[in-house]
Amino acid sequence: MSVSMRDLDPAFQGAGQKAGIEIWRIENFRPVSVPKPSHGKFYTGDSYIVLKTTALKSGALRHDIHYWLGKDTSQDEAGTAAVKTVELDAALGGRAVQYREVQGHETEKFLSYFKPCIIPQEGGVASGFKHAEAEEHVTRLYVCKGKHVVNVKEVPFARSSLNHDDIFILDTKSKIFQFNGSNSSIQERAKALEVVQYIKDTYHDGKCEVAAIEDGKLMADADTGEFWGFFGGFAPLPRKTTNDEAISTDDHSTKLLRIEKGQAEPIEADSLTRELLETNRCYILDCGTELFIWMGRTTSLDERKSASSVTDEYVRSLDRPKCHVVRVIEGFETVMFRSKFDSWPQTTNVAVSEDGRGKVAALLKRQGVNVKGLLKATPPKEEPQPHIDCTGNLQVWRVNGEEKVLLSSSDQSKFYSGDCYIFQYSYPGEDNEEVLIGTWFGKQSVEEERVSATSQASKMVEGLKFLATQARIFEGSEPIQFFAIFQSFIVFKGGLSDGYKKYIAEKELPDDTYTEDGLALFRVQGSGPENMQSIQVEPVASSLNSSYCYILHNGSTIFTWSGNLTTAEDQELVERQLDCIKPNMQSKVQKEGAESEQFWELLSGKSEYPSQKIGRDAETDPHLFSCTFSKGNLQVTEVYNFNQDDLMTEDIFILDCHTDIFVWVGQKVDSKQKMQALTVGEKFLERDFLLEKLSLQAPIYIVFEGSEPPFFTRFFNWDSAKSGMHGDSFQRKLAIIKGGRAPQIDKPKRRTPVSYGGRSPAPEKSQRSRSMSFSPDRVRVRGRSPAFNALAANFENPNARNLSTPPPMARKIFPKSGSATPDSAQADSRSAAIAALTASFEQPAPARGTLIPRSVKVSPETPKSKLEANSRENSTGSLTESPKVKPETIQEDVKEGEAEDDEGLPVHPYERLTINSTDPVPEIDVTKRETYLSSQEFKDKFGMTKAAFYKLPKWKQNKMKMALQLF
Repeated sequence: MSVSMRDLDPAFQGAGQKAGIEIWRIENFRPVSVPKPSHGKFYTGDSYIVLKTTALKSGALRHDIHYWLGKDTSQDEAGTAAVKTVELDAALGGRAVQYREVQGHETEKFLSYFKPCIIPQEGGVASGFKHAEAEEHVTRLYVCKGKHVVNVKEVPFARSSLNHDDIFILDTKSKIFQFNGSNSSIQERAKALEVVQYIKDTYHDGKCEVAAIEDGKLMADADTGEFWGFFGGFAPLPRKTTNDEAISTDDHSTKLLRIEKGQAEPIEADSLTRELLETNRCYILDCGTELFIWMGRTTSLDERKSASSVTDEYVRSLDRPKCHVVRVIEGFETVMFRSKFDSWPQTTNVAVSEDGRGKVAALLKRQGVNVKGLLKATPPKEEPQPHIDCTGNLQVWRVNGEEKVLLSSSDQSKFYSGDCYIFQYSYPGEDNEEVLIGTWFGKQSVEEERVSATSQASKMVEGLKFLATQARIFEGSEPIQFFAIFQSFIVFKGGLSDGYKKYIAEKELPDDTYTEDGLALFRVQGSGPENMQSIQVEPVASSLNSSYCYILHNGSTIFTWSGNLTTAEDQELVERQLDCIKPNMQSKVQKEGAESEQFWELLSGKSEYPSQKIGRDAETDPHLFSCTFSKGNLQVTEVYNFNQDDLMTEDIFILDCHTDIFVWVGQKVDSKQKMQALTVGEKFLERDFLLEKLSLQAPIYIVFEGSEPPFFTRFFNWDSAKSGMHGDSFQRKLAIIKGGRAPQIDKPKRRTPVSYGGRSPAPEKSQRSRSMSFSPDRVRVRGRSPAFNALAANFENPNARNLSTPPPMARKIFPKSGSATPDSAQADSRSAAIAALTASFEQPAPARGTLIPRSVKVSPETPKSKLEANSRENSTGSLTESPKVKPETIQEDVKEGEAEDDEGLPVHPYERLTINSTDPVPEIDVTKRETYLSSQEFKDKFGMTKAAFYKLPKWKQNKMKMALQLF
């Protein structure tokens, strides 16, 4: 589309160059910019143009243009707004989506820009701005509709305006009443309260009473009596009201019309297909309640203006003034538009370039306008962050039929492609322990064991009272959180489970399960020692890739191969992974292009192989959906410009960022619905509502209200005080609006200072590798680059922790924001509850030791003073880092002869101190059962001395005591 400066209104110069809202009002048939303080104020006699500019993660700017028509605006002003919207789109490069908004029937996207609501005022430019507010407050009645955004409309102040289906707000001089129709939902009532708060702040300076009136509840309540007094006293409302606005046109048949010479001509076709749309024409797609204008890329600006005028005339002729009209440009069609067609190709052969936008930018630049925003910006390069503390405690089980087998610490990062696994990762949150329970499905695993793994993991989450986050992960689609937890991760071919062996036997397939003495080729990938993987691939030359390094072995013969596109850091990762696959053995280094004959012989000869890195989908801008799931049918509604307040405790929501799917489940969701949360996520992937080619194997996280992990809250400006409050959505907001905070559940506050759209602070490097176990006597013969030596220094350090040693303290990955210290009793209570519930279905790994800080010599003291000191130490709610502990001190105990028993307390055998003892000791402090054990028996049971035990965090003490049935 060719554009000249005469086509561009001066008011639009420089528009859309940065993220935000810009508004113009039509005055004397020209757009006039509205200052920011007046944004959200609309007058019934005016027409407006609203531009929403969004900065995408890709670096591009997306534009949505809306033209809003007040109920009293003139037809000429409305027509001007429609035409000027087309001009604004041209100034922005001709790719914006354009929406027609009619007062009282605005789209949810438009209303989301002005939360909580817009309340148009009487008057306008044509009436000489006769909208000065009266000195005396006028009592007004409003009706509120909407579950996610609220459409507010003033109705006559009369009893006949009330009904059982909607929410009404009566705004009087001294008090605001919210009348909740008996058929309205909790979510609608909660959203209407946001309007009450807006009216209170805007028209009463935040100083007036608020009352909630329940339809049909005739209790002797002063507020209820006062409310009905405004209507002349109580009288029952009719059970059924006639609402002409509720007339549905859902059964309207979809029609396609071509715009020819100022007329809309129907197109006869057996089915709607993309091929019906020609790039040099404009079309109308009439869907009843929605109407689309499609504009071909090669149409002129005048043709597009004409199409808008024809469409407005078409809408008026059908007497559908409240119909939503959306204009789309070829190549930039909305998902809703494309979904109306029986077939729509994934890619359209349209030359979509920056040419049009570049020409506009060049024209504006000559006029001295800054045009930086009109051109696509370079996307910011960010290293993906796991947003999870990596110093936690990991347990892994391999699924074998209906059972799960706990893996030893040395094997829990080694998976087989034919098996399924369950992992439980407990890690320190802000002030309490968080839990992530996940399943991992190998590419060759059988369906029966996938079902078994999912069932067992769901029962573990249910056993934890839905306080844990659940994850479903497929091989090859692992998220960054998974790799950060496992750090050094290996995937072997084949499987060990009975299900896999049975499957290959039935199919008469060869068992290709990895053996140390056989021929094997591994691709090494990752970004550093805390995130590296070895993936076994077919031992043939075509499996190689110039962008990766590889390990090839056949028995005692070992090669390491480096592609020409790899870095020194990539090559050093091979050395690290070789320590896990073939420790204490020397490899033969091979460079791409200089391989030995023996190397090619093991790979069955040379052949072509790729050089491009294996592509992984990039995270996109997140979309939030409200979900309704019934009888296997999933319905979703997108929530635009979302924030934390949009997550309602009665509902299930899905946060879609393309690479991952988060299913958020509110506390008030039915237990059966909670157990179906994973199915909801799977259905969402199948339906692909945004037509974004979602992978069916994308990771799915199930996040429960009150236990949201930081890798979920990063998409919001999160306030932990709002998460997990008691009561339904309406009760929570009503408690706040009446002057106080809503009641909180017994959990410590956790603040996450990382919000979506900003760079998160880099996590501290963990001082250990949980996947390396080096022999101090090993002679290193492999060369290392200086860059890697600096990167991996702490992994070679003898002070480094290995996989079998949990952290001596809970280090946080993010700094605290704010000085408030939550009550430690709440943190201890929740942690103890998690530990108690976990103990009912899990046994501690026998090979997993406990890191014991070096015992510190102390002067003898009374038992009371010792316990009080430890109690005070753990009641602060803060966690401080312990001194570094050398591995050789892990099993170091107090020297012989040192006083160890608590003075003044009798000693009893372990069997009489447990909570289920058949011969319990009477009159003991049941909260401190462990103190009655002898020094030797304490060490036998806990694996450490009492002095070392009481240096541990309180939650860890309770967890160990629960495991021993002493708490």
